Amino acid sequence: MVVVQRIDPATYERLALHEGYRSVELRDGMLVEKPPVSFGHLWTIDTLSRDLIIQLDREAFLVSVNNARLRVGDTYVVPDVVVLPGPLTKTLLARDPHRLAVFTDPVPLVVEVWSPSTGGYDMETKIPLYQARDDREIWRPHPVERTLTAWVRRADGSYEETLHTSGVIECAALPGIRVDLGALFG
Repeated sequence: MVVVQRIDPATYERLALHEGYRSVELRDGMLVEKPPVSFGHLWTIDTLSRDLIIQLDREAFLVSVNNARLRVGDTYVVPDVVVLPGPLTKTLLARDPHRLAVFTDPVPLVVEVWSPSTGGYDMETKIPLYQARDDREIWRPHPVERTLTAWVRRADGSYEETLHTSGVIECAALPGIRVDLGALFG
């Protein structure tokens, strides 16, 4: 018999600050460990995050890689890459620098890179959660297929989905921010 014990958000936030729980998400009160990533997954995350950091104004935005938690109700997920508003992060830092980095407000850009270990979970669970949060733009680069799927939030709250197969992509939520798919996938 398997015994499952649900935990509340406050307990999760305390646990997530400890070494053994840093790669753990909370899904409806249940702990879910993020699996190890492939080399293609790692390469894409690193390349994209560097591109974003170089292009973004560091006073206006913070790029987080596998650290910030995005919260919807009792669910906390850790995106591969997320662009956070700088003023908001500074306010939260000033309020309590020792608290877990949790964001409940919509963010400009969330990225989940496809991986053999997480591809299904990301599409079935995480992408809909980001849409429920009203995040402005969601990207899913696929290093094997060398594509990038983007979901951009419309004024009516729905999302427009676009599959990019080549060229330079401009982020709708961050005007002027561009990513070259050829360079992204190496």
